[in-house]
Amino acid sequence: MSKIGFVGLGIMGTPMAGHLLAAGHELFIYDIRQPAQSLIDQGATLCVSGKEVAQQSEIVILMVPDTPHVAAALFDADGVAAGLAKGKVVVDMSSISPVETKLFAQRINALGCAYLDAPVSGGEVGAKAASLTIMVGGPDAAFEQVKPLFALMGKNVTLVGGNGDGQTCKVANQIIVALNIEAVAEALLFASKMGADPAKVRQALMGGFASSRILEVHGERMIKRTFDPGFRIELHQKDLNLALSSARAIGVSLPNTATAQELFNACAAHGGKAWDHSAMVRALELLADHEVASKA
Repeated sequence: MSKIGFVGLGIMGTPMAGHLLAAGHELFIYDIRQPAQSLIDQGATLCVSGKEVAQQSEIVILMVPDTPHVAAALFDADGVAAGLAKGKVVVDMSSISPVETKLFAQRINALGCAYLDAPVSGGEVGAKAASLTIMVGGPDAAFEQVKPLFALMGKNVTLVGGNGDGQTCKVANQIIVALNIEAVAEALLFASKMGADPAKVRQALMGGFASSRILEVHGERMIKRTFDPGFRIELHQKDLNLALSSARAIGVSLPNTATAQELFNACAAHGGKAWDHSAMVRALELLADHEVASKA
């Protein structure tokens, strides 16, 4: 069994860390807020800083919200980097900038340690079910070392390429998810305003070429009006910001991604930054002056 550090124990990090504990690994944890007592009750050791986590661990995993949080967790005075020794591995499972990730990797490599960027898809449900998709960037040897831990947290684990490629893959994932949510929202709104029962329309579409996980899960949320996250709109906004800023840097136009971001912006402006991202439909409903809802 390995000595694993885990920094960032929010909605995603807590169940992910729990799976590592359940498998018998020795776990050292830290969060700027008090971590869930359940982890401590299961045997995790609470540390006072990321530095202490790194000192105690062979592999350190980060799961925090955004690029500045990763930078702080790694490189603040009491951050992870301050506690590293040669040969250790840092794994960032947050969803952050691919460009900054490459710079972070270089700084960790300079300390004699390996770095993996390993963002995930699947949300809170996937974290709890250990069914996350994990997209990894980094060296083969470090990937093989950490792969058994990834297998405890996810089902679809892919080494995409070098450092930064995992984050690039996650940004691509978030583009696809956002545009699919927008497509499902438009379709159900159209059907509902035409007078059809959107629940029955969704049921019919699930048997055809339009079927998707977004239609299955988020289409149901739109109809039942269950917009508790899930995956918060403000986090998807962050991911699309990464997509749009990176696209500008490389001279690529992402017009539909920009539209999806504006719809998220409209939701946030109406107090919805903490809504589930399926609530993008609410922005379209405002434009149509009509709410998607089952006739049942």
